[in-house]
Amino acid sequence: MNIIIVGGGVSGVVTAIRASKSNNKITILERNDKLLKKLLLTGNGRCNYFNEDRRLSNFHSSDNKLLEEIINIKNLDEVLDFFNYLGIVPKIINGYYYPYSNQASSVRDALIYELNRKKISVKYNYLVKNIEKKNDKFIINDELKCDKLVISTGSFAYPKTGSDGMGYTFLSKFSHNIIKVSPSLVQLKSNSKYTKKLSGVRSEVEVSFYENNKFISKENGQIQFTDYGLSGICIFNLSYYVSRSLPNNKKEIRINFLPFIKDNAAIWFNEFSLSHNKCIANLLEGILNIKIVNVILENLSIDKNSYYQELDFNTKNKLIESLTNFKFNITGSLDFNHSQVCSGGVDLKEVNTSNLESKLISNLYITGELLDITGNCGGYNLENAVVSGILVGDDLSDKS
Repeated sequence: MNIIIVGGGVSGVVTAIRASKSNNKITILERNDKLLKKLLLTGNGRCNYFNEDRRLSNFHSSDNKLLEEIINIKNLDEVLDFFNYLGIVPKIINGYYYPYSNQASSVRDALIYELNRKKISVKYNYLVKNIEKKNDKFIINDELKCDKLVISTGSFAYPKTGSDGMGYTFLSKFSHNIIKVSPSLVQLKSNSKYTKKLSGVRSEVEVSFYENNKFISKENGQIQFTDYGLSGICIFNLSYYVSRSLPNNKKEIRINFLPFIKDNAAIWFNEFSLSHNKCIANLLEGILNIKIVNVILENLSIDKNSYYQELDFNTKNKLIESLTNFKFNITGSLDFNHSQVCSGGVDLKEVNTSNLESKLISNLYITGELLDITGNCGGYNLENAVVSGILVGDDLSDKS
């Protein structure tokens, strides 16, 4: 078969490698002068490609039932097997898999080595402007023809790598429904009066997202305060829910600065204050960054030199509430230039979950971020890219 893959990212390259098991003619169309540009940015250049935590709750979609038919333990095992096949020796840090070299280029080079070994053709600096289907053949830019077409162009995220969302345009022309695409794994914006006062502070916290005062989800990790709002992996993971929320709904991030207290925070803090003869500011500074301490005490009009035991009952309750449920109003997120991935994409109801072939257009396949699948931080989006490449590539190999 003559197979064309539009997009030389991870899912497109993996598709090509797996489809080459049979005597197919495979061509990758890449708009850049190099393949796998976005891969080099993953894991801060170290390429976090897998995670020991295989809970499916690390992936999100508008249709979780169909999501589990694509992302499941069996398919995730295939991902790990694939990296072993490439010869990538893992360095595992807190369950996160990196190449032992600590360089994303090691993974890129291993993938390109396989493409070359299998003599897969790549057309570089090739911009796809138009795709049609006539007489069971796909025609690209009125010049290239193929029997099977794979759209692997990526989303809007990281446009500097060439991801301009054209894949959504092509698929929309083939009548696919594109669920609203929004920035995800991205920093959040807030109009809180405390953003500038806390800018630059980092703290280990538990954060929860509330929409119209309804609890949606929570994460633990390091939060980073910025002059525009909030950042950090825990915030990135919650950004998926923010992106899916309605524009006019009230959105809040609530911060627990005492996540290590599992029971009653008021009882713990009372005992803590009794065992340390310090004023409230010095007492809190043993737990939190001084900027956080100053903001909380200023907000409650508590004298820094007072002692916890001297505070009245209501003030004590307000202090504990601020320490465990500090509220930041959220106005939105930063844009696609800052997002690692996107939420939304092609409705999973419109693809065959066993091979990701379109149910609307025969012999058309869709991979990676174009699908309505979003992973948390920690290698999950790379796992999604590889899973989709394996499913499509193996199907193309089997059908040849």
